Amino acid sequence: MNLNGLYNYEVMQGAEFCRAEKCDLIIAIGGGSPMDCAKSIGIVSSNEKHILEFEGVDQVAIPGLPLICIPTTAGSSADVSQFAIITDTTRRVKIAIISKTLVPDVALIDPQTTTTMSPALTAATGVDALVHGFEAYVSNASSPLTDLYALEAIRLVTCHLANAVHQPHDAFARNQMMLGSLMAGLAFSNASLGLVHSMSHSLGGLLDLAHGDSNAILLEPVVAFNFHATRERYVRIGEAMGLTLRGLDAEEQKYALQRTLADLRHRVGIRQTLGELGVTQRDLPHLASAAHRDPCLATNPVQPTVAEIEKLYEQVL
Repeated sequence: MNLNGLYNYEVMQGAEFCRAEKCDLIIAIGGGSPMDCAKSIGIVSSNEKHILEFEGVDQVAIPGLPLICIPTTAGSSADVSQFAIITDTTRRVKIAIISKTLVPDVALIDPQTTTTMSPALTAATGVDALVHGFEAYVSNASSPLTDLYALEAIRLVTCHLANAVHQPHDAFARNQMMLGSLMAGLAFSNASLGLVHSMSHSLGGLLDLAHGDSNAILLEPVVAFNFHATRERYVRIGEAMGLTLRGLDAEEQKYALQRTLADLRHRVGIRQTLGELGVTQRDLPHLASAAHRDPCLATNPVQPTVAEIEKLYEQVL
């Protein structure tokens, strides 16, 4: 399976095998892509439709086969979420399937399964969990319950990601990262996401870039773009990260939060620009257009234009 995402044809091949073998249960072991694949195979098998027909919100009529997920990364939260992200290889976009029928029946979560991740994968998946917390907390669909999970996830990832990256057998750090991933998943599965994920899905669909790395690069400019529309919420996020922001003006608060995010990203080894990952200026119009159509954008606190999204990509090119 592609390490940077899940292709639509992989789901259909898996569903064909599932039908041929008359499977009545699916067990997924791995990161976000294997778990999303398992979810997708289940709904294709039960509904007898192509996976791309489920794109969007609440398009799954019949629940999939019983599903057990055993995550081996601390970041995607696919083991507790109602999301599945699939790459449509024809259109070269990532689509989102969002349905309560995708929530796994059982999630067996053990931090020991994450100890064999490389430092780079630990960093990328950990930042993904951080972005889940950020976007769920500032989402226009947030609630007091999702807020609790989102802020605690942000606190846990901020405190423990660097140790998990640089001391991979630190059991406490791994445990706290797995807990942070779980809480972030409970938050975003109910509050949804935002512009970072919309832009990251576009990058993954067109250029097959790693989701966690894309999220890490995009978080700082998106925070700056959203900041004045939901300043108080970003201040509370900063406090969860250990910052003292009260008494500063808005620009000082925004800069302090961006600087802290950049420092964390650098400490865990994510230092590339989009240009260094292969994105070019001529890719930007297509990327911005695809991001503007992504369903995660609906819950972003600001609704950007295609031109504004293109400028955000350009800032980190």
